[in-house]
Amino acid sequence: QVQLAESGGGLVQPGGSLRLSCTDSGRTFSTYSMGWFRQTPGKEREFLVAINWSGSVLYGTDSVKGRFTISNDNAENTVYLQMNSLKPEDTAVYYCAARIRPALSGLWRDYPYWGQGTQVTVSS
Repeated sequence: QVQLAESGGGLVQPGGSLRLSCTDSGRTFSTYSMGWFRQTPGKEREFLVAINWSGSVLYGTDSVKGRFTISNDNAENTVYLQMNSLKPEDTAVYYCAARIRPALSGLWRDYPYWGQGTQVTVSS
């Protein structure tokens, strides 16, 4: 059973950094691909970036390229999202998601497993 839990959200000033973590406490995700999404009220869930067990990466929105980096630690069943140069428009609830396929996808409906979300607020 896949059980995802995010951590690392919080309040940060513009220009600051945060690192989000997502751990699968239910089973090994060596055959998974994992993605990060974010959502603000009234908007659709936005795909940010995904990674599979071999380290292949798929980026979504251009707004985070060069600022957000995804990585994984297969031994710890954890995927990370390093967020740098944060902007107020990055404020959202951030979700990690998993699918039991190595193929990367930017579609939220392709991910059957989701964490509970973690709030990121960028404000001075």
